[in-house]
Amino acid sequence: MKDLRENYSKGELLETMIDKNPIVQFQQWFDEAVKEKIPEPNAFILSTAMVDFKPSARVMLLKGVENNSFVFFTNYESRKGKELTWNPYAAMVFLWLPMQRQIRIEGRVEKISTEESQNYFRSRPRESQLGAWCSAQSSVLKNRSELDNKYADLEKKYEGKEIPKPPYWGGFKVIPSSIELWQGRASRLHDRLRYTFMNEGDWKLERLSP
Repeated sequence: MKDLRENYSKGELLETMIDKNPIVQFQQWFDEAVKEKIPEPNAFILSTAMVDFKPSARVMLLKGVENNSFVFFTNYESRKGKELTWNPYAAMVFLWLPMQRQIRIEGRVEKISTEESQNYFRSRPRESQLGAWCSAQSSVLKNRSELDNKYADLEKKYEGKEIPKPPYWGGFKVIPSSIELWQGRASRLHDRLRYTFMNEGDWKLERLSP
């Protein structure tokens, strides 16, 4: 592993090249990632922590950028759901390696409204709706058959019927306090620009050492 090296040379990141609003800048980079056909461009790593302050992380899918916040959905009774309820702060990392770009986001987390969660749940494929009922996410299973059998039972239960949103399933939003853009550069002298939220909606922009 120590001999694996990649020289980054696909771009630069200067203060004059980006928008003063990091949400606008995120959307621009995201749109470019979609245009470049980056696989799952909305995939990100979500880091949380529980009462013992030990971090945990997993890959999630971003489902929207709304009202200056980043929205994703999950089971509120899962490990991450419980951690976010106890400690409502999180970190997100997007990595678009073919473009040699990374975005780090840190901020406070809140649940979105039940109505918003219901509207998104209705838009999901029926199989995903059943999956939300089927999986007691993060709990221990005896075997795979236990999960498959429960799914089959739910298919029969809701055959020909609308599937309601589980009461324990819904959305969170990350309200950012810090957003950092990273662009790979040669000799590991990467560009790092960090936005920090100030009072009254203003953002301070700073360059960080790579």
